[in-house]
Amino acid sequence: MGKVVLVTGVSRDLGRRFARSLAADPAVSRVIGVDVVPPRGDIGEVSFVRADIRTPVIAKVIAKEDVDTVVHMSVIATPGSAGGRGTMKELNVIGTMQLLAACQRAPGVRDLVVKSTTTVYGASSRDPAMFTEEMEPRRAPRAGYAKDVAEVEAYVRGFARRRGDVRVTLLRCANVVGPHVESPLTSYLRLPVVPTVAGYDPRLQLLHEDDLFAVLQHAVTHEVAGTFNVAGDGVLMLSQALRRLRRPTLALPGFAVGSLGSALRSARVADFSPEQVAFLTYGRGVDTTRMRSELGFHPARSTAEALTDFGATLPRTGGRAERLLDGLASAFPDPGAADASGVEPLQAIDGDDVRRAPGGQHHG
Repeated sequence: MGKVVLVTGVSRDLGRRFARSLAADPAVSRVIGVDVVPPRGDIGEVSFVRADIRTPVIAKVIAKEDVDTVVHMSVIATPGSAGGRGTMKELNVIGTMQLLAACQRAPGVRDLVVKSTTTVYGASSRDPAMFTEEMEPRRAPRAGYAKDVAEVEAYVRGFARRRGDVRVTLLRCANVVGPHVESPLTSYLRLPVVPTVAGYDPRLQLLHEDDLFAVLQHAVTHEVAGTFNVAGDGVLMLSQALRRLRRPTLALPGFAVGSLGSALRSARVADFSPEQVAFLTYGRGVDTTRMRSELGFHPARSTAEALTDFGATLPRTGGRAERLLDGLASAFPDPGAADASGVEPLQAIDGDDVRRAPGGQHHG
């Protein structure tokens, strides 16, 4: 008999697509998708149950369907998608509490997989080069999504202590990008002109949406418990990422980025919470050694490759900014051929052309 898996948050695209792909796994006999509204796309072999995890009805669903594995994906990052900050906190924190309470009362539940985020580490000037799973944020979050995630993880750890017979896997995923992802970061990168914090160039680690599905499926089908940072190989600076995406930028003081972000958030163009501005100022790096050595998972795409796939779907910015960029690009010689002075091209490194002059000297 294969696993009977309950997946929360299937009304959103990532949850729906993951549940559908999981249902095709031969190690899984049934997948039950749960959310307050039906998913808008095709869910294939997934059985949908309309239920609110903030209410005790979720316990009845787990018992009735003989669920042995729960995948919790309904911790949301943007208040706009939930109908406001109050509803967002209810869904994230109260919903997780009720779900864990239902799992605790269900003797048949043997595995719990929770999709968390590296946002739990925060972003500040005092951060280490790389966060390991044992580290705490240098500044504890006081509000917003990061605080919700910290509370969710605390409840998950409490559940693991009370139900020592349940294998609990907590996946702290880096920012997920891909052609179908709608998130604060992807909304930011889609802006026709991207505001940046003057004087700062934050580090980015990304996870492709397909690798998100793969690591969740890996956690369901492999008997590995613990907390794991999950990200694609490599790190990009924000400036490198924006050059690769060919997005015009506008450097502003930090306070101005925050003010502009508030206006964009009010217009529902992009989500610029204070934690997002901090991330765009200081960035974040996480160590993924445990993901490879203990969880046994290796992302198929690096951070740079995930960004490239996301960028392939971006519309051209158009207008004067785009014409200016095209003009600048055409003013430079073709990097694939030697110029008249005998200078030969060297392979581009992180999007910056490095050229070799005669005599072996390098010039950036």
